Amino acid sequence: MNGKIGIIRWIALAGLAMSLGCASPQTEPGPAKALCPETATRQQVVWAAHDVLAGMHFPIEKLDVEQGVVRTRPLRGAQFFEFWRSDNVGGFNTAEANLQSIRRTVEIHVKASERESVETGTESTPCSIECTVQTQRLALPGNPVAGVSQAYLIHTRSESTLQTLDVTPQQKAQMAWIDLGDDPKLAAEIVKRIERKLQH
Repeated sequence: MNGKIGIIRWIALAGLAMSLGCASPQTEPGPAKALCPETATRQQVVWAAHDVLAGMHFPIEKLDVEQGVVRTRPLRGAQFFEFWRSDNVGGFNTAEANLQSIRRTVEIHVKASERESVETGTESTPCSIECTVQTQRLALPGNPVAGVSQAYLIHTRSESTLQTLDVTPQQKAQMAWIDLGDDPKLAAEIVKRIERKLQH
């Protein structure tokens, strides 16, 4: 009997230790970074970034070759039937874009790199690419529901068979885009595509 209790204690202790895990604290994800190929100029990298973002259907808001900046306007997240779109990376992001009104904004910085050299003073090295993707979700206040039969009126004044987004002036005043933070998976995918484009 005493041996069984000891075994149960050891199993419980092992289970407790395993449930604690060995995870480190979550770090804040930063921008996806990569070095440009040595033969690529800053201008080539900026135009490659433009081509990649345009191919992913992001509308370009700012393109500055001298500063090395490409910024997009917000793009609504792709739905499951939009097979030609590729702005959802990963299962969670795909599900979220299908269930919520999601939009993403991409900002790419191409920075020239220099390092100190003893012989020549400064030595030019390949430029670096930094990509940040900001994600936002639409927050739409609901209407009060008088009963179960009017549940379809939670967000709109549409019919039970046809849903449309007709908001009241009060709802429109309270609509807002909530910041969800970065999307590091999409940022890494964009950087990977830019690198691939520069190699061809």
